[in-house]
Amino acid sequence: MAALLSRTGILNEIVNPKVGQKILALATSGSLQKRNLNVQEHVSYTLLNEAGIPTPKFGVAKSGQEAKEIAQKLDTNNLVLKAQVLAGGRGKGHFKNGLKGGVRVVNTPTEAQEIASKMVNQLLVTKQTGAAGRICNSVMVAERKFPRREFYFAVMMERAFNGPVIIASSQGGVNIEEVAAENPDAIVYEPIDIKVGLTPDQAAKVVNSVGLGEFQEETVKMLMNMYQLFVKKDALLIEINPYAEDALEGFFALDAKFRFDDNAEFRQKELFALRDWTQEDPKEVEAAKFDLNYIALDGTIGCMVNGAGLAMATMDIIKLYGGDPANFLDVGGGATAQAVKEAFKIITADPKVHCILVNIFGGIMRCDVIAEGIIAAAKDLNMKMPIVVRLQGTNVNEARELIRQSGLRIIPRHDLDEAANLSVHLAQIVHLAREMNMDVSFEIPDSVK
Repeated sequence: MAALLSRTGILNEIVNPKVGQKILALATSGSLQKRNLNVQEHVSYTLLNEAGIPTPKFGVAKSGQEAKEIAQKLDTNNLVLKAQVLAGGRGKGHFKNGLKGGVRVVNTPTEAQEIASKMVNQLLVTKQTGAAGRICNSVMVAERKFPRREFYFAVMMERAFNGPVIIASSQGGVNIEEVAAENPDAIVYEPIDIKVGLTPDQAAKVVNSVGLGEFQEETVKMLMNMYQLFVKKDALLIEINPYAEDALEGFFALDAKFRFDDNAEFRQKELFALRDWTQEDPKEVEAAKFDLNYIALDGTIGCMVNGAGLAMATMDIIKLYGGDPANFLDVGGGATAQAVKEAFKIITADPKVHCILVNIFGGIMRCDVIAEGIIAAAKDLNMKMPIVVRLQGTNVNEARELIRQSGLRIIPRHDLDEAANLSVHLAQIVHLAREMNMDVSFEIPDSVK
């Protein structure tokens, strides 16, 4: 992976936690169009219970009063409140209202009410959310367990194994990536033949490898149920961390993470209806309505492309000339002129954008359709910022003629180097103009035409 990222010239982006995960996904997915479904923890608990995998008893509260009522029904003085936010590091996070920790231990229904009231409708900031934080709309109120031992189990689709694989470790309850780096021998991998499925012998092998031989029958059953759930729900990942032996009674899945294949949405309508759009970037949500994909970055050049490879190449060349992308919006291969127009609305909604670079290689995606969308957007949005367009491929001559006849401030460039260099210079000029409170619709200097 590091070698891949070095070759593409984006390794320096990975150190930025706000964009690192998105760029990693971009680099490995082969397409910007993947928005695989993640679900809240309480949904994961429900799915596990339905599959016969035990979890602590729980309820979901959308107010402090509801949290109190759930705590009373659970009838225990050992409770844990978990902010339902799709981000890692909740326990070490903090709310913008000053409350520390998105995972809190409480002892009474009254305390549950007090703490939950400070979580609901508040922004939780963790190492994964960035400074902006992410809204907490609900809190899971659950029994607190007291683990004697903690284990890690996952079923995931993994290209390196040409299919699903069981991943297990006796070192659960901690970051599995750290275990892999510090003690790789502590992790067990068991590839599964998708045509055969997970066999009891394979499951038993995994169970014995992590030191649960004395509980082989029930743990094998858990793994078999876990794999069946994986297949039934078209999952890409089911991760239980930790799967814990409670000091008082049996084993429980104390935390779980699920990811599902968006290509299977037509088969999993009920599941995908549970998607929590409030946990996603509003611009990404808007893009998804038009089968577009949006990725926010920190620069000043808005980029519209088609395909992950072209996106990374565009990022590289912009950086080569000293600029930084503000975002990427992938129009894919089947966008309409209307979708392109909507793409421009999304790109320009970012106040950091000083210039737009369109870099399209038309195969399935026709260049004249892109041009029609650009022209419509420039007219309807009364766009003042410069637009640099580099089009190649299907119907490119028709596209160039449309742009020429439009009379708009759309600057065509046939060469990507020229287009990127021009975009960087124009973004710098617009930035200076804005700092000086000048009209950004000034004429483009001859030096950069």
